[in-house]
Amino acid sequence: MLTKQQKKGIISDTVEMLKISHTLIFADHASVDTKSINKLKQELKKAGAKFKVIKKTLLKLALKEAGIDFDPLQFNAQVGTIFVPKDLSSVASQIHKLAKEFAKAKKNFQVLGGYDVDLRGVITADQFTMIAKLPSREVLLGQVVGVMSGPIRAFMYIVDQLSKKTLPTVEVKTN
Repeated sequence: MLTKQQKKGIISDTVEMLKISHTLIFADHASVDTKSINKLKQELKKAGAKFKVIKKTLLKLALKEAGIDFDPLQFNAQVGTIFVPKDLSSVASQIHKLAKEFAKAKKNFQVLGGYDVDLRGVITADQFTMIAKLPSREVLLGQVVGVMSGPIRAFMYIVDQLSKKTLPTVEVKTN
């Protein structure tokens, strides 16, 4: 059992993480072993995100102190929180991929939802899944450049082929 001082420390640490986070993701991790959770933490750390397990009542107090109107007590499951300091799309696909891996290994890791701190809006589990399935920003930018450069390449090919054709020679007679 935590002392009052330890609880205050957890709340203040959580508030500090909330200040730098743009998005919060809540996940049920009840049947996931410690080794798998550590793997999840390592993958998230590469993207700059953090996974923390905080009691829902303490998390609610920290959210209230940070000025965020969200109640984590709405979830019936054991909740782990992923603090994302960047855009959600930067880690969503990694979380989704790991959740699929855990599901294959009969470990229940399920994203319950999230909260966009900047927009002050709730993110449902379905919305999270849609975002996670999108290609990365770099891939999307590459696709846009490919679409834009296609007509230019086709025009350059036509010009090149026309320049390679030889024109018929015409003899000019001089008197």
